[in-house]
Amino acid sequence: MSTITAQDVKKLRDTTGAGMMDCKKALTESNGDFDAAVDYLRKKGAKVAELRAGRDANEGVVYILTNSANNFGIMVQVGCETDFVAKNESFIEFVKSIATLALDNKIKTTEDLLASDLNGVSVTERINEKVGSIGENISIQSYHAIEGTYIATYNHNFRAGVMVALNMDGNDTVAGIGKDLAMQIAAMKPVAIDETSVSQEQKDREKAIARDKAAAEGKPENILDKIAEGALTKFYKEFTLLNQDYIKDTKKTIAQVLKETNADLKVTSFVRTELGTK
Repeated sequence: MSTITAQDVKKLRDTTGAGMMDCKKALTESNGDFDAAVDYLRKKGAKVAELRAGRDANEGVVYILTNSANNFGIMVQVGCETDFVAKNESFIEFVKSIATLALDNKIKTTEDLLASDLNGVSVTERINEKVGSIGENISIQSYHAIEGTYIATYNHNFRAGVMVALNMDGNDTVAGIGKDLAMQIAAMKPVAIDETSVSQEQKDREKAIARDKAAAEGKPENILDKIAEGALTKFYKEFTLLNQDYIKDTKKTIAQVLKETNADLKVTSFVRTELGTK
C-alpha cells in the first residue's frame, strides 16, 4: 500500500477544493493514485449533489463582470443553502471563476455555461465537486448576458444585481446616469423599459385583475373597462422604468432625466436578479 504524504493530500486539495480529510480518504481508497483519487472525489460530489438537489439554495452570491470595453456583461447567481457558505471567501472565489469563464468566452446561456470547461472539466462537474466538499446544494440559480454600447452595473452586497445597457459610449456623464439607473432598477424593480415593452399577456392580466376586482366591489358594468385601463396606466407608472419617478428627484420621471442628460440617450435593455429568484 502506498504511503500517503501531507504533500499528496495538499496537492489533491488544491486541485479539487475538497476538505483535507476527504482528500486523505480519497487517496487511501485509491491506493495513492492521484487521478483515481480525483475521480473518487468527483463521484462522491455527484452523489452528494444528487442527494441535496431537492434542498432550497436561496442563499448564495450574485457576481457581475463586464469586459474592458464595457459593451458586454454577465451576471451569474450561484445558490447555496446557508449564509455561512455564501460569505466564505473560497465560495466567492469559486463563483468568480465561473463568472470569469462566462465573460472571457462571451457565454450567452446557462446551458452553455454549465457545459463549458473550467480547468479541465465542465462547470457542472466543478459544482458537483464543490457540493461534495461543502455538503450543501449548490446550483446556478440564474445567468444573464447583456450587450450594448455601454453597460452599467450595480451589485448590492453580492445579494442583488443589475445590468443596464445604454446606446451611448460611457463618458463620465453617461457612466454616472448609468449607475443611477442600475440602482433605480435594483430598488424599484421595474419589469420593462416602457409600456411598449410590456408583453400583451402582462397587459391583459393586469386589466383582468382590475376588472374582476371592480366587479366584485359592485362597480357598474359600463365603467369596468375604463377602470381596467386606469389600472393599466397605474401599472405602467409603477413598473416600467421610464415612467417611474426618479429616486433621486421624485419630481421627475426617468424619461425626463434621460432627456435632460442627452436627448439621444436611451436604455436598450436591462436585467435584474436577487437571491432566491430566477
